[in-house]
Amino acid sequence: QVELVESGGGSVHAEGSLRLSCAASERAGVKYSMAWFRQAPGKERDFVATITWSGVTTVYADSVKGRFTISRDNAKNTVYLQMNNLRPEDTAVYYCACGDRDWLHTVPTEYPYWGQGTQVTVSS
Repeated sequence: QVELVESGGGSVHAEGSLRLSCAASERAGVKYSMAWFRQAPGKERDFVATITWSGVTTVYADSVKGRFTISRDNAKNTVYLQMNNLRPEDTAVYYCACGDRDWLHTVPTEYPYWGQGTQVTVSS
């Protein structure tokens, strides 16, 4: 079982920045992709960004391109989401997800492991 623990959420004004972190439990000998999703009240869980093991390849949702950056530090088993120029529509619970392989997916059902979520609130 893989444990994921997110941190870094909070409340900011529009155009502000936040950095989310997600620490994963050790998975010796396994290379895996990681991703961020978000879910606003009453809405489905939406893809935000994903990254390969090497960090070389990333994919972003159109709504966050140019504003958010996903990165990872495999020595720390941690993935990050730097969020700049935040907008009120970015308000949601942000979830970290971990894959079983080093494949990039944009749908939640492809990720077997999830964190508990961290709230991000952006006020206008």
